Amino acid sequence: MKTQKVWFVTGASRGFGLEIVKAALAVGDQVVATVRKNPEQVSATLGNHQNLQVVVLDVTKVGQVKEGVEQAIAHFGQIDVLVNNAGYGFLGAFEEATEEEISRQFETNVFGLLRVTQAILPYMRQRATGHIINFSSAFGYRATVPGFGLYGSTKFAVEGISEGLALEVNPLGIHVTSLAPGLFSTDFLSGDSYVVGANVLEAYAPTVGRTRVNAGQIHGNQPGDPAKLAQVVMELANSQTPPVHLPVGKDAVAYFRSKVATMEAEVDAWESISASTDREIEPAFPKS
Repeated sequence: MKTQKVWFVTGASRGFGLEIVKAALAVGDQVVATVRKNPEQVSATLGNHQNLQVVVLDVTKVGQVKEGVEQAIAHFGQIDVLVNNAGYGFLGAFEEATEEEISRQFETNVFGLLRVTQAILPYMRQRATGHIINFSSAFGYRATVPGFGLYGSTKFAVEGISEGLALEVNPLGIHVTSLAPGLFSTDFLSGDSYVVGANVLEAYAPTVGRTRVNAGQIHGNQPGDPAKLAQVVMELANSQTPPVHLPVGKDAVAYFRSKVATMEAEVDAWESISASTDREIEPAFPKS
C-alpha cells in the first residue's frame, strides 16, 4: 500500500513546478506549492484541491522561507519530498554582466536553494526520512551555449551542493538527487523565465549575440515533455535507491556523456604532466 507523501515544491506557478504539483496531487499526495505572487491563481488552476496548500514564498527572502516552511509543517505536519525548482535563467556574456545581475542570479538559483533546504532539513532529520530533489540543468554538466554560462555556473553549483549534501544526510535516512533536464517545452525560453543582460558588447556578437537572436526561436520546439518529466520525479520520490545525479531527456544524457568523454580525453592527454607534481620521498629504510 502506497504511503501518502507531503511535497514542498518551490517555483510552482508554472513549468516543471506546476506539472510536479499536478502529478503529486493526482496520486493522492499532499502538496505545499510555493509561488512569489498570486497564490489564488495557482489554487484555481488546480481546482482548489483539498490536498493543496499554496504559500507565497520568495526564496531570496529569509523571512518568507522560514514562515513558508512553518506554515507547511503546521498544515500537514511533515515534509517528505522537497523539490527545489525555483530559479531563472540569465542570458549575457560574463564580461557584460553587472554585479547586480550576477548577485541576483546566484541569490535565486543557489542561495535560495540552500536557504529552503536548510529550513526543511531539521524536520526531515527528526523523522530520519526525506528526499531532496534539486533542479539543476544540462547546462550544469556542460556549457554548450554562449551566453548561458553564468546561468550554467549556478547549476554547476547545484550539482556540487547536491553531491556534498548527499554525503552528509544519506546516513541520516535522507536522499538527495540533482535533476538535470535538457530542453523541455516550458516557458524557460519564452522570454518570461530568463533575463537578458542590460549590457551588450559588440565583441560578443558572433557568440552571445547569436544566442540572443536564436533563444526565442527555439521556444516551442524543445523536445522534452514537462508532464513526462513530472512522472520521472514521481518515480524518483518512490525509489529506495535514487541516484545523486540524473540527467533527464535525450539531449541531457548526450551532454553528460560528451562531458565525461571530453574530460577523460583531456586527462589522458595531460596525465604525464598532471602526475609529475608529487614529492620525491626517500624510502624509510636504506637499501642494503
